[in-house]
Amino acid sequence: MLSAAEIRNFIMQGLPCEHVAVQGEDGQHFDAVIVSTQFAGKSKVQQHQLVYRALGERMKSEIHALSMRTFTPEAWANTNN
Repeated sequence: MLSAAEIRNFIMQGLPCEHVAVQGEDGQHFDAVIVSTQFAGKSKVQQHQLVYRALGERMKSEIHALSMRTFTPEAWANTNN
């Protein structure tokens, strides 16, 4: 089973990020907030595809569910974090 910290590290290794926070205690279901300049000009679907690509085969085998909130740095600055 993967930990939330491992998921965070995999995302950060595969995608340049300004901020990544991942929660999940059961090793299969995770909730992530990801902030990256790579998301600029992309739809939410395209942003999520970038994250899935960073996680690679783990999305097919080790991660049962990943809920994501993705932001550009500008959009993140306008939220209440």
